[in-house]
Amino acid sequence: MRQERVQHSLLGKSLHWFFVLLFGYGVFKQIENKEQLDDFGLLISEMFFAVAFLLFIMFRFIYMKRRYKTALPSETLKIQLIAAKFVHSSMYFVLTGIAISGLGIGTLYWLDYTDGLLIETIIWVHELLFSTILWLISIHILAAIYHRTQHDFVWSSMVPFFKEKVK
Repeated sequence: MRQERVQHSLLGKSLHWFFVLLFGYGVFKQIENKEQLDDFGLLISEMFFAVAFLLFIMFRFIYMKRRYKTALPSETLKIQLIAAKFVHSSMYFVLTGIAISGLGIGTLYWLDYTDGLLIETIIWVHELLFSTILWLISIHILAAIYHRTQHDFVWSSMVPFFKEKVK
């Protein structure tokens, strides 16, 4: 296999790793139940976070779409290329859905629509999307580890540690 060495830009890498931190922060600060949104300060901070998260996702998507060249080697099987594109696209879609459903929950709560089928459905969708993103992130990480074991420089194109050695 030819050892291609596509490198993402410093901005591309920074966006990726900043997102890891941002997502981790969102998971860490998540609320346990909707009644916590009775605290107006918490409601506002959750809404602000959801807007910032959504804007960040949109910026990253646009930047990567315009500047991104896959780091996958040209010999990569078509099914792998399709799977990689599906997982990446799904991650953007699901993360956007998490932010939008979170904003929906916050907006309904702000409007004092704290009970009922609509808010419970949006909460269910929000939780389903969160579970889905955990699976997609797991697949993404496993694929990165797989590429590290293949020494095809896909890992090194984005990850700043355990870099592959040029032969």
